This record gives sequence, C-alpha cells and structure tokens, in this order.
Amino acid sequence: MLYKKCNIKGFLSFSSVPWGSYFDHAVAWNKHIDEENVMVITYEDQTEDLARGIQKIAEFFGFTLNEKQIQHIVNRATFEAMKARSPETHVDLAQAHFRKGVVGDWKNYFTEAQNREMDAKFEEFLAGTKLGKQLKYDVYCKT
Repeated sequence: MLYKKCNIKGFLSFSSVPWGSYFDHAVAWNKHIDEENVMVITYEDQTEDLARGIQKIAEFFGFTLNEKQIQHIVNRATFEAMKARSPETHVDLAQAHFRKGVVGDWKNYFTEAQNREMDAKFEEFLAGTKLGKQLKYDVYCKT
C-alpha cells in the first residue's frame, strides 16, 4: 500500500515520498493562481462554507445552480457523507483516506520538532504567497 511507504521524515525532507514534494507542488501551482483557467479551492475553504465552495466551482465552470441543487450536492459532499460511502468509492484506501475530516489534525501526529520544521518549511516556501494565504496555515496549523 502506498501510504506504508511514506513517513513524516521523508515528507519534511522532500525525499521518500512517491508523489514528490508537497512544497514543490504548491509553489508550482501558486505561479498559476491568477490565471483565468485555474481555480484553487482548499479543504479549508470547503470546511468553512461548503455551499459557497460548490457555488464557486459551479460558476468557474459556467454552471448555474439553484439553492436546492446546491443543498443536494452539499448533503452528498460533506466529509461524513463521503466517509460513509468510502468503502464503495475508495475500496482499500477508504480507512487511510477518510480519517477525521479535521483541518490541521495532522499536526497532532507530529512531534514538537516536526511541527516546528513544518512551520519553517511553510514559512520558507509559501508564506506571503496567495496560495499560502488561502491555505490559512496560521489559523489552522501553525504551532
């Protein structure tokens, strides 16, 4: 299983993670954040106001949704609803993929040193960027 090959140390040192560096990925997308055909929406945005996020996505793609349609999508797109369906939709990855649905909960699994290192990496790569602001790291994650 992919998750068993990864660890926090590898994630923070940019090595030993099969999908590459989170920070390289985020920095690369930040360069495109103002492009007309790019929409960045974060889990933080969705947990704060899922209906607003769905409306933004619909508008980005040129769809018009009424309140009833938005509410129908909201009901099916909550963390709880997706977790309940995950054995069907994600089969073997369901338990690893759908844990608590809490923004920033990852920091509870880090040591104090790892949290400080993550804070430093965020500061180095994303602080002061539009994506960094949208991720609301200081609100949800900074230790």
